Amino acid sequence: GIADPKRIAIYGGSYGGYATLQGLVKDPDFYACGVDYVGVSNLFTFMEGIPPYWKPYLEMMYEMVGDPNNEEDKKRMTATSPALNANKIKAPLFVAQGANDPRVIKSESDQMVDAMKKRGIEVQYMVKDNEGHGFHNEENKFEFYREMESFLNKHIGANYEIAPSDR
Repeated sequence: GIADPKRIAIYGGSYGGYATLQGLVKDPDFYACGVDYVGVSNLFTFMEGIPPYWKPYLEMMYEMVGDPNNEEDKKRMTATSPALNANKIKAPLFVAQGANDPRVIKSESDQMVDAMKKRGIEVQYMVKDNEGHGFHNEENKFEFYREMESFLNKHIGANYEIAPSDR
């Protein structure tokens, strides 16, 4: 009774981006839309793309995320990889990604966007060539938040007014 059930969005970055995608998979009728900012979409390719500076922690990562060579883990990783379960998603999605992200590489977002497009589900994709894991360039941050605000306005009716200086 607190929120309008037709106007609930989910948003997160990095692990929160993964949680956003997984939320859209697990509760496809709950969210009106979602925003994934540099989030993991496929646990297998995420583990393959572990950056060199994380290699000393690979065993710990296998414990936390799963070992793709272990049959039990493989089943769980398949069930909890949003890109492999995108057929369950019904809500429009906005994905933002840095092209030079060493932690969550661009192919993670590419997979999710491709899966959504194949199903004909609305997906908006922003890639910034001069960004890594998260947007640090102020222009890119402003553009991301303007685009996200517009996306949310379209899908959940967030009321906002673009300032004359931003037009």
